[in-house]
Amino acid sequence: MGSDSTLEQAVLAFAGRRPLLRARDLAEQGLPTVVLSRLVAAGKLERIARGVYSLPGRPLSEHRSLAEVALRVPRGVVCLLSALGVHGIGTQAPFEVWMAIPHHSPTPRLDQPALRVVRMSGAALTEGIEPVEIDGVKVPVFNAAKTVADCFKYRNKIGLDVALEALRDGWTQRKLTMDALWHYATVDRVVNVMRPYLESVTA
Repeated sequence: MGSDSTLEQAVLAFAGRRPLLRARDLAEQGLPTVVLSRLVAAGKLERIARGVYSLPGRPLSEHRSLAEVALRVPRGVVCLLSALGVHGIGTQAPFEVWMAIPHHSPTPRLDQPALRVVRMSGAALTEGIEPVEIDGVKVPVFNAAKTVADCFKYRNKIGLDVALEALRDGWTQRKLTMDALWHYATVDRVVNVMRPYLESVTA
């Protein structure tokens, strides 16, 4: 392919279409990844995480860390406190990204952003996923009702008060339906735990 400057222009044009750019995205386009380090050295690209780049000063969304993690943990699903944040439910503002991964998957090693891993399997990992586009990346996130059921299932990790707040706030905002809550309570095997709280929000 053409000269160095032509290659750099091609990479920058590609970065203009992708708020978060991975080295492997370039390889898939037939562009040499060595150009990335040259562009970073020249201040034309920023390395924002290992293997993830962006145009300098580009405004990225508040959920950018979720997009970064989704690129680097391809089998993960955003869950619990991070999913509540995406859905605008409750008052939690986690500094870590909460990700569900399969039981047998190795724990991802990320320097940044901080990651909290929850292991799930079967329907608990595959049901209720809604991809959300964040900074040009399709990020798998559990829907609101599945997230609330997960909060009850993992109440020992996050606190029952957080689960109750998520249920009440999501219900008040009409982001939850009773049918969906019962369904995911069944999937997560927390029907008996959730029953009194589900009855109280509709009372």
